[in-house]
Amino acid sequence: MVCMEDLQVRNMSRSAAGSAGAPGRNVRAKSALSRSILDQGWFEFRRQLEYKLAWNGGLLILVPPHHSSRECPVCGHTEAGNRRTQARFCCLECGYSEHADRVGAINVLAGAPRGSLWIDFARSRGVGPGTRRSESGERSCGAPAP
Repeated sequence: MVCMEDLQVRNMSRSAAGSAGAPGRNVRAKSALSRSILDQGWFEFRRQLEYKLAWNGGLLILVPPHHSSRECPVCGHTEAGNRRTQARFCCLECGYSEHADRVGAINVLAGAPRGSLWIDFARSRGVGPGTRRSESGERSCGAPAP
């Protein structure tokens, strides 16, 4: 079983030039990002993965990508402020702190049908209430106490 975000590559690589009446902003940066996305071959990777999994009896589960890197896997609080930097996640509600990519992966896995795989993963990683706090009860990311 492989879980991945159902990213809309076509929409992500769409032109940002706009029109004569409503010109786009940051067109050069968006163009470079689009070129990078297409060069990586995300769509082809997904297509090949789906093909190989089907060939070998595996399962590809596509999970909606909405807020996967902003939602706390512990308390479910979703806010843009939970992810202040590209690499760091810190829940403003409960104080859970972790690398942002790991939080995204946990949330993608959580978006798949729940079962013993998710429960075992969560237990083995220490995901749950009260994690990532110091002995004094202070949150590791400086989030205000409730």
